[in-house]
Amino acid sequence: MSILITLIHVIVCILLIVIILLQAGKGAGMGAAFGGGGSQTLFGSTGGTSFLAKLTAGAAIIFMLTCLTLAYTSATRKSESILTDEPAPVSQPAEKAPAAPQPPAASE
Repeated sequence: MSILITLIHVIVCILLIVIILLQAGKGAGMGAAFGGGGSQTLFGSTGGTSFLAKLTAGAAIIFMLTCLTLAYTSATRKSESILTDEPAPVSQPAEKAPAAPQPPAASE
């Protein structure tokens, strides 16, 4: 389930980037108002504005829902170990190291 939501999230991210890059900036509206390049646009002189705005809003809503869902699932996931069936290793007591040799006493 988490993999499916992650896949949808990545697709919507890419789609959202493309939709935003397709939209014209605010400065382009003045040229279209006087007829400059209005016939060569993809959606006409004003037809694409509402369509791209609705598409952006829809993609943003899906993006936020997938963000919240992924955050909730990762916060409530129990941490599991792959070694739950393995017994704990038995530690053996360490051997005592031999005592360091004493230097010979100096004779006076």
